[in-house]
Amino acid sequence: MKYTASRLSEGNKVFPAEIYTEENGITIKIPGLFSGDTTTIAYESISAVEIDTPMIGYSTIRFYHSGNKVEAHGFTKHDVEEIKDYIENGRRRARSNG
Repeated sequence: MKYTASRLSEGNKVFPAEIYTEENGITIKIPGLFSGDTTTIAYESISAVEIDTPMIGYSTIRFYHSGNKVEAHGFTKHDVEEIKDYIENGRRRARSNG
């Protein structure tokens, strides 16, 4: 499933961030004006997921894996909660299959 940050949120005016939830992991695309950053992370590599959901404004989601942090901003509260649930379920599946 594809989630796209709002163009109205900070840092996403021209090129909004995108998160793809897939069967074995997630892909985060943080585009930039001249270059972008695309990261694919297997569920079993994700050590933690944090979400910030303010009362007003857009939400932020953070993924921690292999000592690194990947952060994406500009999603709805519903989207970040759904992404986090999907990741938690993927982590459980990866543990039970491993």
